[in-house]
Amino acid sequence: MFGVIHLPTYLAGLVLIVLLPGPNSLYVLSVAARRGVRAGYTAAAGVFCGDTVLMTLSAAGVASLLKTNAVLFGIVKYAGAGYLTWLAFGMLRTAWGMWRTRRERTVAETPAVAAETGERSYRRALVISLFNPKAILFFVAFFVQFVDPGYAYPALSFVVLGAFAQLASFLYLTVLIFSGTRLAEAFRRRKALSAGATSAAGALFIGFAVKLSLAST
Repeated sequence: MFGVIHLPTYLAGLVLIVLLPGPNSLYVLSVAARRGVRAGYTAAAGVFCGDTVLMTLSAAGVASLLKTNAVLFGIVKYAGAGYLTWLAFGMLRTAWGMWRTRRERTVAETPAVAAETGERSYRRALVISLFNPKAILFFVAFFVQFVDPGYAYPALSFVVLGAFAQLASFLYLTVLIFSGTRLAEAFRRRKALSAGATSAAGALFIGFAVKLSLAST
């Protein structure tokens, strides 16, 4: 179909890959938990757009450029790691404020709400998605295995594979968004739980930053 081969194998692998935790899905979950369904989908839209750009760059051959140009790969890699670290410290700073005020009972005074009112979740999710050079290499390395080399329009094959990937991502992020709103109710009732979850998210983002900074082509 449109130059795509071994579609069942591709779909099975895609599900496993989508389910692996990463900075994109964690950020969408945290936004939904703190600010609700609408904000969660706003962040998810940033992920979709970022992944679409990466898939397009992969099909256009940018992945090969990153793989052969160590300087360019390093620039993108460390910029991405720096941005993830910046986000992590923002989460940890918010969590610290929540720990300090955890005995307060007024929901309206919850630091998580006050601190995030100016958050631009779409832009942050987009940048998190784009500053991941390994994702570009992954897309081309994974997609190419399922493209018929004899097909006359390989770009169309990439479009079909990308559409399946985006659909799987949308379904998974939808589950995370609605799970996040359930978590939000528990967080509003128990500030210590909210502070702990925010601290854990910040620590995980530091881990993602370290992992990215150590990545190689």
